[in-house]
Amino acid sequence: MADTRLEPLVLTGDERRTLENWVRRRSTAQGLALRARIVLACAQGGSNVAVAARLGVSRTTVRKWRTRFLRDRLDGLPDEPRPGVPRTITDAQVEEVVVRTLEEVPAGATHWSKRELARQVGISSTSVHRPGGRSGCSRGGPRRSRFPRTRC
Repeated sequence: MADTRLEPLVLTGDERRTLENWVRRRSTAQGLALRARIVLACAQGGSNVAVAARLGVSRTTVRKWRTRFLRDRLDGLPDEPRPGVPRTITDAQVEEVVVRTLEEVPAGATHWSKRELARQVGISSTSVHRPGGRSGCSRGGPRRSRFPRTRC
């Protein structure tokens, strides 16, 4: 039974299709899929308590996404930018680090040290360390493991 104090959540046909697609698609982020499920359940007329119990989330979570959807519609459901300092290293610099690591060998050495590569690219050594993890490359020689990591 619907709570009469709640503002009714009415979906247009396009909004309903978009939300149902987000729920069905395998490539949708799980957080976004859950938000879409919450909005669809609220649109069926359930109270926040009933929707929370059915989906296994808290009432505050349902209230948050119901309110945000009513305020911003579909634009309110995706993740908002996180607070904090913006990135200082560009995608071009990340690409340069990866390309140099994979395609060049420094003079007089067998592989790049992160400090030398940082000097060459013009970024900090910490910034050199991070792109390798993002690109999926592994450092160093072969590992002695039952499950070796994929090398670039």
